[in-house]
Amino acid sequence: MNGLELLLVILGAIAVTAFAQQRALQPALIITIVGLAASFIPGIPRLDLDSDVILGVVLPPLLYSAALSFSFISFMRKLGPILVLGVGLVVVTAFGVAVLGSWVVPGLSLSAALVLGAVVAPPDAVSAVSIGRALGLRKRVLSVLTGESLVNDAAALTVLSVAIASVTGSHTFIHNPVLLFLYGAVVGIAAGFALAVVALAVRRQLRNAALETVLGLVVPFAAYMLGEELDASGVLAVVTAGFVIGTLSVRFDYETRLQERQVWDALDVLLEAFVFAYMGLQLRFVIDDLTSAHQSLWAVAGSGLLVLAFAIVVRPLWIFLTLGAGLAVEDRAEDPALVRAQRRLALVNARRTARGKPEAKPPELLTLREATVVSWTGMRGVVTIAAAAGIPATLQNGAPFPGRAEIQAIAYLVAVGTLLIQGSTLPWLIRALGTQSDDERERSRAQHELAERLAREASERVFSAFIADPPEGIDPAFVELAGERIERQRSAIRELSEETRGAAAEAMGGLMQEVITEQRKAILGAMRSGELDDDDARAFLEQVDYQEAGLSSRLRARL
Repeated sequence: MNGLELLLVILGAIAVTAFAQQRALQPALIITIVGLAASFIPGIPRLDLDSDVILGVVLPPLLYSAALSFSFISFMRKLGPILVLGVGLVVVTAFGVAVLGSWVVPGLSLSAALVLGAVVAPPDAVSAVSIGRALGLRKRVLSVLTGESLVNDAAALTVLSVAIASVTGSHTFIHNPVLLFLYGAVVGIAAGFALAVVALAVRRQLRNAALETVLGLVVPFAAYMLGEELDASGVLAVVTAGFVIGTLSVRFDYETRLQERQVWDALDVLLEAFVFAYMGLQLRFVIDDLTSAHQSLWAVAGSGLLVLAFAIVVRPLWIFLTLGAGLAVEDRAEDPALVRAQRRLALVNARRTARGKPEAKPPELLTLREATVVSWTGMRGVVTIAAAAGIPATLQNGAPFPGRAEIQAIAYLVAVGTLLIQGSTLPWLIRALGTQSDDERERSRAQHELAERLAREASERVFSAFIADPPEGIDPAFVELAGERIERQRSAIRELSEETRGAAAEAMGGLMQEVITEQRKAILGAMRSGELDDDDARAFLEQVDYQEAGLSSRLRARL
């Protein structure tokens, strides 16, 4: 793919995204369909990207952006379901597809079929989360889906490396697959944490929003490369770095946070549009590869449909077999799962109270309807396409990799098939089950009102302290006016004399900064104690950033 072709694909994907958004359609679905059709236009060149480019350039910023905006507290609260789906389901899917593939794909050995299983195992939550958020899906469901997407890639790529080593006769860094995964996870997390600490230390010295944003753009690529250089999980290194920096970013200047949000939002749209366009444009060339390999298109398509069916069905089966005991039944206070959870919570809170710690929040169990929605969010995406492209062409002895064309074709069919089938029907399922109820909106509204009250009380404390003990040299008239509402600041300042205007400007600037600081402390304290939901607190803190930006701009302009 040359530069001009890449540019045309990106521009086309952006145009289709704009078209879909204006008509309330799913951009990922529309882009893929347009790409499928465009791949058959005569003269369309083949768009080939090395798998290292997709995994090392496209994937890190998408993961990093998700981790930046995702609450680490929410991640830990949902850690059980996240690991069940992000690790357990990936392994089960990979080995299940391996058994099925070795049976239905002619000439495919069990080891080669495990390569196929690892390639199609990890779902991509990008489409599911965007659909669910637009339809008002409850945050506890979105948290599970987002958390799953942050860990399942690492599990799938570990299985893939073991499977490829088995077929090619090479050796992985550690022979035992369990130890290999544990090493990759532990070292990858440590590498991401260390890199985040270094990045934060550098960021403290920059004190320039543009430079800090540029540094943030470098972090995901550096974390991925560091993890891979250590033969560990670059994916988990990126996710860890995103969690650490996202959690601690509140300590830095608001200008950087506001600028970073806009940059990452734009980058997410760009990369997601490109990935789905790339998926669609591969169809004709996948068919050409099968023809060149002298394989029957219909035989491979039939095998692929069976693998697709298995990939779709195994997810709900696994969810209800593993998480079934932890699902709450709506409108039933005597539900056994809730009763057991409440008893455990009472014991935990008794110990926390004895130690002088705040009580823990009750667990948020997925309901049966919510679990059904989660079970239908198995759309495949960027990792499946990249992993399929990364299958080596030859073995160590120079022989062709067995079944490579068939594996890539079936992986492509599964990726596009899940996107078209599940992606197109997921909105209908969410509406039919009523999982986007007004309860979530009411809860978010209550949380927002609580955050506003805490911020208002923090402001009152600062204003009261200022009025009770004003700085020296401040006109008493200004002190009296400073206790009124913030929207009257400009009129209060205009009434001041020229002699006190400079001192008043400096005092007002310091006062408002103290108000903002105290508000952040109050919100963060309530978030750590569990009084405020982490996601809602972070959303409110974003509003505080915008308020600070507006106040600073007005003060600079008026004073």
